[in-house]
Formats: sequence, structure tokens, C-alpha cells
Amino acid sequence: MKRSSVAGLLLAAGRGARLGTPKALVEYEGERLVDRGVRLLETGGCHPVVVVLGAATVPVRGAVVVRNPGWRAGMGSSLRVGLAALPPDAAAVVVALVDQPFVTPAAVAALIASGGEVAVATYGGSRRNPVLFGRDHFAEVAGLAVGDVGARPFLKAYPELITDVPCDGLGSPADIDTPEDLELLKGPN
Repeated sequence: MKRSSVAGLLLAAGRGARLGTPKALVEYEGERLVDRGVRLLETGGCHPVVVVLGAATVPVRGAVVVRNPGWRAGMGSSLRVGLAALPPDAAAVVVALVDQPFVTPAAVAALIASGGEVAVATYGGSRRNPVLFGRDHFAEVAGLAVGDVGARPFLKAYPELITDVPCDGLGSPADIDTPEDLELLKGPN
């Protein structure tokens, strides 16, 4: 798969109920998480990058921004909206989540380099995000993406398609769900 034919999709529509603010707007090391996510995907080899927003609508440089009017229904609706917004020449997409600031471009590049039609980053042997899907699977992924589970139903239904891509040493899948998580990620002052 050519690097230039892989799009990036950043899911950033949620309101961050437990955090108290939309995660897209949270700043970490002087950068909004949404901007950090766009940079992650671009640097990792994705073009274009599509960002799905919902609870907060803000300009995002370097990305195609689409609004998910049904963002309250959960991540599944954002995944469907994002997949529908991808350009027709995208052979694959790497899907990332806005609340994982320690995923690195090297992990994205490893997914692309794997050559898998469905590739999942693993950390310590556990499947996490980001995830790559080849175009042939977009419709099925979208069809199974309901509620707040995103691509999980597709991955469960088709385990034989998955290429696990070890990303230990290429960052961390730690996410930010609560104010305490954010404080832990920032470290001691």
C-alpha cells in the first residue's frame, strides 16, 4: 500500500463528560489534543487527515473537518461520518482517537508498513488504537459501528483479517478520560 494512499481519521467529537470539557479542546504541552492528533497522523504518513468534531466545533489546521450532528449517539456515529467523508482514492485509513496523546507517528507508520488490510496496534500484547482498515472494509466497519463501541464489533466479527502490529517502544496508548488522568499525564509540577 502506498503511503500517500492512506488517509487519517481522527475521532474528536465527544463532549468529554468525565473530563468536564470536550477532549479536542484540551491542551497538553501547549498544544490542543485535536492538533496533536492531526500532527500524529500526518507525520505518520496519512494524507489527507479528516477530523470528526461534534460537541465542540473549532478550526483545525491541516485537516478536513467534518461535523457529526449525531455525536451524542457515541463513537460509532463519528466513525460512520468520518468514513463517509474520506476521499474516493483513499486505499486505507488509519483511525486514531483524540484522547491518546502518547501514540506516536512511528506507530501509525508501522500500521501502514504492515501491509495488512486490517492492522491493529498492540501494546503489551493487547489490541488498542490506532487501527488501519483497507477500503474494502469501510462499509462493513461503518455498518457495525453503533453506540459508543466504534470498530470493536467489526474486529470481533473478523479476527482472521487482523494483523497485529506490536507498538511497544513506539509510544503509549494511555488515554485521558478524567481530570486525574490529565494530571497524571502532565506529571509532577
